[in-house]
Amino acid sequence: MSSYLVDSSVYIFRYYFALPPNWQSRSGYDTEAVYGFTNFLVDLLARNPRHIACAFDESLGSCFRNTLYPDYKCSRALPDEALAFQLAACREMAEALGIASFSSERYEADDILASLTRKLRNHAPIIVSRDKDLGQLLARGASSLWDFAANQHMDSVAIEQKFGVKPAQIADYLALVGDSSDDIPGVPGIGAKTAARLLGEFDDVEALLAQRERVTTLPIRGAKGLAQRLEEYSDQLRLAKRLASLMEDIPLGIKVSDLRRQPVDVDLATALAKEFGIGGLAGKIERTLVSAEGEPT
Repeated sequence: MSSYLVDSSVYIFRYYFALPPNWQSRSGYDTEAVYGFTNFLVDLLARNPRHIACAFDESLGSCFRNTLYPDYKCSRALPDEALAFQLAACREMAEALGIASFSSERYEADDILASLTRKLRNHAPIIVSRDKDLGQLLARGASSLWDFAANQHMDSVAIEQKFGVKPAQIADYLALVGDSSDDIPGVPGIGAKTAARLLGEFDDVEALLAQRERVTTLPIRGAKGLAQRLEEYSDQLRLAKRLASLMEDIPLGIKVSDLRRQPVDVDLATALAKEFGIGGLAGKIERTLVSAEGEPT
């Protein structure tokens, strides 16, 4: 049986922007993201996973990475009241469906997923996400990244084919090219192909910086200038590597057994569905999950 670790924000935001505001809570908030996310979780649970957990983001602006680099994710706006309501409602629904849920004001959801992957490494968990940053977890015990909407799995071979680097080098790759979605600066003049070429020669950023003189001998256009830029931006490159690297030792205080799929609290799930204006899913929850529910083995 499979083990799923869900990058919740990816899917909450997908439904928030993709679905029309056809659902509304009793308190007057639109709940299209709650509808889409709950429906998605029910479909996941219908596959009867052995373990399942959701990671939620609560650290925008307060993450430890903002201490290292104040401009980290500076281009992302904080959720307004309406979106914050839906984010909290999605977590309530996940917990009512028997799914262990985690968040932190200091660590990001990606760090939580890394820590959960370490905890479940003997079960080769599937990371349910389409976030390339999480590709590094394939070097830490995860079996694949699963883009649920596209039903596309990416294993270590697929990651290497897509980015030209090994999963263990994803953070080094992002440090070299930068990551505009997280406002992580890269090294000017280094794009995806050059980064892949460099990481094909050097295991990581530290090895690259320690042997900069070798860069001038590589068959890369402008190799001499490239070596000079690596020296000029060495501190920034090391910082970017720290920003892009996922923490896997968050003190979550859990055992593997805590991540086992739990029974659905059908009364609570039904009550919440009605509260959030998505009562039409109550029948699907009972039909899909409760009637066929058994203790995963």
